[in-house]
Amino acid sequence: MEIAVISGKGGTGKSSISAAFATLQKRVVLADCDVDAANLYLIFDPVNDYEQVYIAGQKASIDYELCTNCGLCVDFCSFDAILLKATEGGSDFKRVTIDEISCDGCKLCSRVCPVNAITMTDNDKSRMYSGTFRNGHMVYGRLAPGEENSGKLVNIVRDKAKEISEKHKIEITVIDGPPGIGCSVISSVTGTDTIVIVTEPTISGLHDLKRTVELTSRFNSTSWVLINKYDLNREISEQIEEYCSQNKILFAGKLSFDRVVVEAMVSCKSVIEYAPDSGVSKEISHIWEKITHYK
Repeated sequence: MEIAVISGKGGTGKSSISAAFATLQKRVVLADCDVDAANLYLIFDPVNDYEQVYIAGQKASIDYELCTNCGLCVDFCSFDAILLKATEGGSDFKRVTIDEISCDGCKLCSRVCPVNAITMTDNDKSRMYSGTFRNGHMVYGRLAPGEENSGKLVNIVRDKAKEISEKHKIEITVIDGPPGIGCSVISSVTGTDTIVIVTEPTISGLHDLKRTVELTSRFNSTSWVLINKYDLNREISEQIEEYCSQNKILFAGKLSFDRVVVEAMVSCKSVIEYAPDSGVSKEISHIWEKITHYK
């Protein structure tokens, strides 16, 4: 059973809930698919036994021994990634320079260069890791700053998680997805059995929840809505519950705001590990039972 935990916006507490779910099972595969900002490895400190280089695309680089500084590439670049910059030392001489962050890897500059001074090099700073942690196995990806194709890296993470679950005969896989409704979210939820949408009682939370529900309705997964920190704005929490009722969306439950969750994160533990007898831990356990035993 694959359970994906997602949210329409960041800051809802999605990863805290994913961590809690992962520590309610004795054996679980945990896949952190929020590859742009992976953080569950900070909590669980897995012992990695596998590392895979992820090629996210290509960037342009200049061979200055060949470059004649003609500036043709500057004129053709649609992303303003190639500039004429003054050299160090206060000289008036300007040299063609490529901004790696802005470069889209379209290859046009390498094609128009009259002296073939520009070549494309692989973006090889991103990684996928897998290993073990205290409750089973963990897989996660880390996309380097400025690199792209996060959805493809998510697919690699999920394929590795599935391989591990089949090899070790582990029934439950918890997927911590990224926020939003973009490509990486679609990669995270495609083919899963259950989707848990974590929201918060704010206007933006409700708005983004509706967008997320519209997305997940297109999949053959069972979708649930969970309100985190519901008591910070009970009025909007009631609106969310009413929205779920009117649209026949499964309502998993609601969690109150509790500082013990923050204390658990600071201690590099899930709230289930840190305070198993707390009210929020008991409610998460109840929600987990509700979700995993739904038919």
